[in-house]
Amino acid sequence: MILQFIVCKVMQREAYLCAARSKNLVDVVLMEQGLHDEPDRLRRQVQKALETTHDVQGRPYDASLLGYGLCSNGIAGLSAQIPVVVARGHDCITLLLGSKERYKEYFDSHRGVYWYSPGWIESGKQPGRQRYEALLAEYRQKYGEDNAKYLMEVEQTWIKEYNWATYIDWGMADSEKYRQFTRQCADFLGWNYDELKGDPGLMQRMLDGQWDEEEFLVVKPGRKIAEDVTNQGIMKAD
Repeated sequence: MILQFIVCKVMQREAYLCAARSKNLVDVVLMEQGLHDEPDRLRRQVQKALETTHDVQGRPYDASLLGYGLCSNGIAGLSAQIPVVVARGHDCITLLLGSKERYKEYFDSHRGVYWYSPGWIESGKQPGRQRYEALLAEYRQKYGEDNAKYLMEVEQTWIKEYNWATYIDWGMADSEKYRQFTRQCADFLGWNYDELKGDPGLMQRMLDGQWDEEEFLVVKPGRKIAEDVTNQGIMKAD
């Protein structure tokens, strides 16, 4: 099959790894990091990408794959002229961990978890000393010393809601560097540190075309992705 895989840039390492291993021809389409913070914008950008139904050589794609979970309903309402395949999960961490069940089990037993991975760390937005100092310098330049301190106090209030900095390790190059970075962030923030071995199985099965109904939603042409309010399948097709 010829497939396109539309995925957030923070998962480009994992996406290209699985694409290289796939028996199918997979075009990886990278999307801007941070779109999940603006669900409406995410929806517009991904919908635009879904309008591409042929590769650069003019060959039709057999399906478009989404490297997103429901992501704050950011993919709700999406549709295409060809089948769309998405893993059943709340967000991209499901793809990194290998299943929605593993995600739920860890999330339920580690309240207040913030996930770290190579791509997320490279984005420069993960909580820690580097982000804190960069924001403080930006606020000082824009608003002055007193206002900067106040804004940082406000910005840091949400940190109290978290207790864990958990690194997902796919065994990528420089894994120890990313692991150490996550430890340092946990120490700076007063969080617990943990790490989990990543599982490429779910993403690999997606790119290999093994779309079991329990793991993947296959949206037929013309139908739309919708949230499953029963929360059993995470999402459904309308």
